[in-house]
Amino acid sequence: MGSTGLRATEIGFGAASLGNLYRRTGEDEAANAVARAWQRGIRYFDTAPHYGLGLSELRLGRALAAYPRDEFVVSTKVGRLLEPNPRPTALDTDGFIVPGDVHRVWDFSRDGVRRSLDASLERLGLDHVDIVYAHDPDQFRESAARDALDALGELRADGVVRAIGVGTNVTHQLAGLFADGLLDVAMVAGRYTLMDQSALATALEPARRAGGSIIAVAVFNSGLLSTPRPAPEAKYDYGRASPELVARANRLADICESHGTSLPAAAIAFPLQHPAVTSVALGMRNAAQVDSNLDRFASPVPQALWTELVDAGLVSPESIT
Repeated sequence: MGSTGLRATEIGFGAASLGNLYRRTGEDEAANAVARAWQRGIRYFDTAPHYGLGLSELRLGRALAAYPRDEFVVSTKVGRLLEPNPRPTALDTDGFIVPGDVHRVWDFSRDGVRRSLDASLERLGLDHVDIVYAHDPDQFRESAARDALDALGELRADGVVRAIGVGTNVTHQLAGLFADGLLDVAMVAGRYTLMDQSALATALEPARRAGGSIIAVAVFNSGLLSTPRPAPEAKYDYGRASPELVARANRLADICESHGTSLPAAAIAFPLQHPAVTSVALGMRNAAQVDSNLDRFASPVPQALWTELVDAGLVSPESIT
């Protein structure tokens, strides 16, 4: 990852599902997912307080306690403090199947960043994390990213963290942040995929010029690219995909199949064709999903596929180097 000295496996473990994203994940499921990921060579694990109101961090920390700390990289995020909910709800209202006895409070201030990281370390059971991202700062206010990065820069200078960045699905600020030397890495969600390469100009090329790194996430665009053939009711960016998007995904699938590969395998492999992309982090709820993702990653994707996708106007020529 740039000049940080950190190295991440090309496939990372995205731990949102360990926080009961959309449905409950059993304790054994969560533990077995991490164990299988470790067994199969994954050494980069990403989480956040947002994921299950801290449940993802708790579960990931317990599972990683079995392994040598210097053999894995962990990232978490700041920007949402978890505080007692003055109006507790039976369930969280933000997509995670957990009790709503605490709630998220936006805070990208210096004090908020430090409080958030301290709480994350306690939940993870670690004395340090390797990477900290400002989480969705654009959803709060325009200046939030720089506020958080100023605070994170102090922690990096003090040796508390090794790399700092932003995790977002809105990338228009990233070019300036990389150019100003404020970012080591950006986690880009859904904006650099077979369906959407808008982050190429706003994040990947700025990162490359600055010597920074990109972690690509949500490469299946909420499910549209996660199966060999998209279903008519497939989701795209958290909503139902339009018929036009489904047709485009089917066209991509046609070309993938003509080259002896699958749409999901190509979706995983595609971001890694760009030199700025260090890792693709994939959500993994259980051991079977770990195996499925890594089997897809291991399946051959011929270079000729990328050439044909460029020629068909389906991916940008600058994506393939």
